[in-house]
Amino acid sequence: MNTLPYSLRLAAASLLILTACAGARAPEPTTDTAGLWQKIQSTNTRLACDNNSQCHSIGVGSKACGGPENYLAWSSKNSDGAQLKALAEQHSAARRAEDKRLGMMSTCSIVSDPGASCRAGICTLNPRSPFGSGGQPNAQ
Repeated sequence: MNTLPYSLRLAAASLLILTACAGARAPEPTTDTAGLWQKIQSTNTRLACDNNSQCHSIGVGSKACGGPENYLAWSSKNSDGAQLKALAEQHSAARRAEDKRLGMMSTCSIVSDPGASCRAGICTLNPRSPFGSGGQPNAQ
């Protein structure tokens, strides 16, 4: 019944195993920046606060020269922020990868963290001063 030589059967079995293993890859991390941004926004909807100590800011995105693109205010009144922080880190990593892949460049200006405050029961970013600490306008 076995008309195929042993070495040919072994080669065929090896090929089948390798083919099966090639299709079983580990899932890649999410790199969809738009989808991650939507998750960040939907996670950060509970901004209620009673005082300034419940308001925080978190950097989001990534500039080509480093640092966040912008900041979001978030409240610790009803959340510990762990999920938001994890999503922000994923989004920043995806933006860095995207910038690298596309060969993006930036002005390398620094976007400073404005901090956040409780205003009318809602955590909001503090207004940014049009002037830096040296009296010069901030680069945008």
